[in-house]
Parts: sequence; structure tokens; C-alpha cells
Amino acid sequence: MSNPALTDSAIYRAITDYMQTSYAGELVEYAPNGTAPLFALTSLMNPVKPCFNIEHGFWSQSAVFPSMTLTVAVANGTDATFTVGSTQNVLKGDTYLVWASTKEIVRVNSVNSATSVTVTRAFGATSGVAIANGVKLYKISNAFEEASMRPAPRSTNPTRIMNYTQIIRNTWALPGTVAAMKPTIGGTQTAKNLKECKMWHAQDIEFNLIFGQKYIGTADSQSIHAMEGVVESVRRYAPGNVFAAGGTTSYTQLETMLNKCFDTIANGRNGNVRTAFVGGTARTVINNIGRASGQYQIIDGQTNFGLQFSSFKTSRGTFNMIEHPLLNSNADFAKMLLALDIPSLTLCYLPGRQQLENNYNSIGQFTNGEDSVGGDILSEVTMENMNPYAHVIIDGLTAAE
Repeated sequence: MSNPALTDSAIYRAITDYMQTSYAGELVEYAPNGTAPLFALTSLMNPVKPCFNIEHGFWSQSAVFPSMTLTVAVANGTDATFTVGSTQNVLKGDTYLVWASTKEIVRVNSVNSATSVTVTRAFGATSGVAIANGVKLYKISNAFEEASMRPAPRSTNPTRIMNYTQIIRNTWALPGTVAAMKPTIGGTQTAKNLKECKMWHAQDIEFNLIFGQKYIGTADSQSIHAMEGVVESVRRYAPGNVFAAGGTTSYTQLETMLNKCFDTIANGRNGNVRTAFVGGTARTVINNIGRASGQYQIIDGQTNFGLQFSSFKTSRGTFNMIEHPLLNSNADFAKMLLALDIPSLTLCYLPGRQQLENNYNSIGQFTNGEDSVGGDILSEVTMENMNPYAHVIIDGLTAAE
């Protein structure tokens, strides 16, 4: 005989409390999709390098393209003394082209001072005429007479580009009781916490690769140092490749900004493909510019090194576009585009300090006297940016024109 006091809901509750609770077979964990794509690509595409000191870097030397700018007008076609802003890197025998106005070529006969040269006028088919103040002359070559003496050498000083290593540590820990319990779903709590710790570690490295700033100082009476990421590196060494977009951006404006990353090669390497990490807002702007201008088409659904990307082309190169989850972490970063030459970026670790796992205790063996298990992951890492000129940073992409 049924108990009238048990309603349908009470019967259901009594049965379910008695039976084993049913859950899906896995814990649903919400995290940004592909949290650390820059960290992944630099690790996969370029061999990791060792570094042997907290200060690590390299020497660079840029090609020199001498020019002279007139600071006093040249009165006529026979005046052979030019007053210029600087004669740095100007040598006797150099030939210069007055391109913007007369197209005359002149040859440097002597460098008189830091601001004065004597030249041969009309060193070519174009006659000499008056030249206005402010006109620029570009070196095109040199020319010497027969049986000439060896000319003076042209020398440039290399630039030292340095970075610091940064110690990045992430920790996981569980009370011994929790570690011994069997979860209703998924694997062990130990495995879950270690997996989460690795994700946070990769994410912290990723943010530093992008936004890190070089620093050295002390904390708790010990030395502390931080590495410079790609954004700050480009700001420091290639400021002409950093742009702030206006309220709206046209295709012409976008192409002008992006094409800067193809101007300079390093050691003969600088292909015409860049990886463009974008926030969600920037991606929408790029898509809308292509749609509105008809100048390029976004090709979706491509995969490289396990990462999905879309691509588009400008007149000078191809951009593989990846929406970066960490750039979507706030509204300001979401408007950024980072066009990066991945082959010029290399991770460098102090020996033995690359994702170093250090675990303490195990269930039933508390070597440090604490009823808990856990561990940490440590990396001491820095980044080489071998060609800052091969990247472009655009901030503030808000709307397409």
C-alpha cells in the first residue's frame, strides 16, 4: 500500500538520494581557446636556444643609405659648395642624385666639414641648375678616376640589443585529504591541478612575450629581472612600425601600416608571410575593411602547427590571422593587431630551467611535514627579437571606413 504522504516529488527525491548520482564523464572547464599561440609557434618553428647569463642579447648592424639635405639654397648651376645638415657617412667620390627636383647627379670632391661639401656639378646627362633649400640628395654610388688612390672606408657601429631572463613560477597544491578523495568525474585531483598549473604557466609566458618590459632590480633583498616582450621591443628599436589607428581605418591606411614589416631584412631572411595576432574587435575591422574595399578576401579554415587561422593578402605579403584569446581578455587589447615575423623570435632558457617541474610529497609520504601534496613549474626564459623591423604593432582598430 502506498504512503499517501509521499508526493511525486518526494518519491523522486527519495529514489535519487538512494541511487548513485549521475554526472557527465568530464568536468567542463572554461578557458580561452588556444591560450598561448605565440609561445606555441615560437617553440615549434624555431629551435630553443640556451642562454648563459641573466643578461642575454646580440649585436645588430643596419645598412646605411647616406643622404644630404641642403640647409642653404644653391644659387645656380655652377655653385659647387653645398651647405648641408650633416656630412655623416658622406665620402669623397660618392655620387648623389637630386631626385625630388632637378634629377641632377653630383660627385663629392671633398668633405670640407661636418656641414659642407664641394662637388662636381652635372656629373651626368642632366645640367646643373639652382636647388632650393631643404632639398634632399640621395647617394646612389661612387666614381673614381683611373689610377686613383684607395678611398676612405665607410664604417658603422653595431648596436647591442640586450634582454634579461625572467623567472616565471606557477604553483599547485592540495590538502592530503582532497588528494586522497576520488572525484565524481574525471581523473584525479592531482592530475587536474597539475594540468591547470601548466596552463597558467604557458599563459604567463605568453603575456610576457607580448607585453613584457625589461627590468632589473631587487625584491626581498634578492635580484629580480624581467624580459622585454615583442611590443616593447618594437617600440624601442623600430618605433616607425608602431601605429595608433584612427576612429575609422581604410584599406589604404591599413596597407600602409602593415607593409612596413616588409621593408627590412635580417641576415638575408625576411619572407613575405606574417602571423597577425588580433583581438576580436580588430578581427571584425579587418574583415569589414576587406568587404568594403574589395581589395582582399579573408580565407578561413586553415591550420598550421595545430592552430587555426584565416589569411588575407596586401600588395606586399600574406598575413595569417589568428584571433588571440588573451587579446580578448579586455576591450583595449581587443583592438590590437600584432603582425609578427615568427622566425625572427626565439625563446632562450638558462640551462635546466625550461618548464622545470618540482613536486613535493605524495599521498602518505609527507617529506616536508605538511599534510599536503603539490608542486610548481619554473621557467627562466628570455626572448631574442632578431629583427624588430619585421613586425608591426597597430592599436585602436575600432571601425572600418
